[in-house]
Amino acid sequence: MTTTSEKRYHVTQGQPTGIEYTPSADFVVADGPRDIGLCFVGDGFVAGYGDPKALGWVSRVVGRTPLEEDATLSSYNLGVRGASSADVMTRWRAECPPRWAGRGERRLVVGVGAEDVAQGITTARSRLNLANVLDEASSTGVGTFVVGPTPTLDAEVNARLRVLADAQADVCARRGVPYVDCFAPLEGHDQWQSDLAAGDTVHPGQAGYGLIAWLVLNGGWAAWLGLGEHAG
Repeated sequence: MTTTSEKRYHVTQGQPTGIEYTPSADFVVADGPRDIGLCFVGDGFVAGYGDPKALGWVSRVVGRTPLEEDATLSSYNLGVRGASSADVMTRWRAECPPRWAGRGERRLVVGVGAEDVAQGITTARSRLNLANVLDEASSTGVGTFVVGPTPTLDAEVNARLRVLADAQADVCARRGVPYVDCFAPLEGHDQWQSDLAAGDTVHPGQAGYGLIAWLVLNGGWAAWLGLGEHAG
């Protein structure tokens, strides 16, 4: 990933963990009409849990994705509340291929983290699970994009989420995979905190999901899809 991209996605290089990673191949957009199959996998944040509008950040992002005349997009939200990175690592192999069948372009968006912390999964295991998803996707010609975890109102939980967010950023940086940091921009954000306080203190409502969508749309989304410079 270039220096410019690292700044855009707020990538922070972590310390070596002793785990070897294989860089992923770049995703190349073919010439001519495009038929994009886009799958979102992850936890309750991907599913949009807590949003009274039932949109979450995924539908907001898809709704504001600027398609060109020669491109079509089929999107599938496969988020499951309570899913950890281990669950996603297992599930995407079975649930995504049927959605990609017949599509000329296969793309995968991953959003996990909160459940890993809640379930006590170590940071090393979490990053390895994400690395496995990204590497397997790359080896089968699937383009990947990662959206990081968001802060809660619990300082102790946030300390662990911060470490995990940095670890995910490092995994993505090693592979040249776009990573959107949602933790740093939202920690201490008044509107985000108000939204959490009005709900379960973990999942946001309408305003909070709008903030996540903004971060994704302005975090290289359209460029990753090869649809121009801006998406929102």
